Amino acid sequence: MNKTAIIVLGSPNDAQGNLSTIAIERCQRGLAEYRRTPGARIIPTGGWGEHFNTTVQPHGYYTGKYLESHGVPAGDILECVESANTVEDARLCRPLVERHGITDLIVVTSDFHVLRASFLFEREFPKTGLTFCGATTHLPADELARLKRHEEGALARLRQASERSSLDDRH
Repeated sequence: MNKTAIIVLGSPNDAQGNLSTIAIERCQRGLAEYRRTPGARIIPTGGWGEHFNTTVQPHGYYTGKYLESHGVPAGDILECVESANTVEDARLCRPLVERHGITDLIVVTSDFHVLRASFLFEREFPKTGLTFCGATTHLPADELARLKRHEEGALARLRQASERSSLDDRH
């Protein structure tokens, strides 16, 4: 039997726990995937970090509450993965995915973030069915361009590190 989980990757919230526009866009896309995928469970990600959450609750807590307030039963939301970045999102999801016997993942993030998220999740879950969904980002053009440049640089660094590691493994 196929067991699917929808991973909603974290994004900033403010000091009161209110989700950012990007976080809400990801939640909305997660809700759409949830409604399209009967029996799916949702894994919210995000712990703490100066750049995205400085409250006492992990970011994933706020994501979970948002999803519940939009009709997802609490029982369909698995525990939050308390990650600080996308690398940790992928790595720290593994034990939860294994514990729940999940065979397929739908990874929800922002459109500008899909390539890096797919690189990391494909590396971490080579034998798991993976689908990637990018929520449309509604930000001013200059801010979106800045985020895209950041993603391109981060992905390039990950690929270089991976290539170096592959070369080291051969020697």
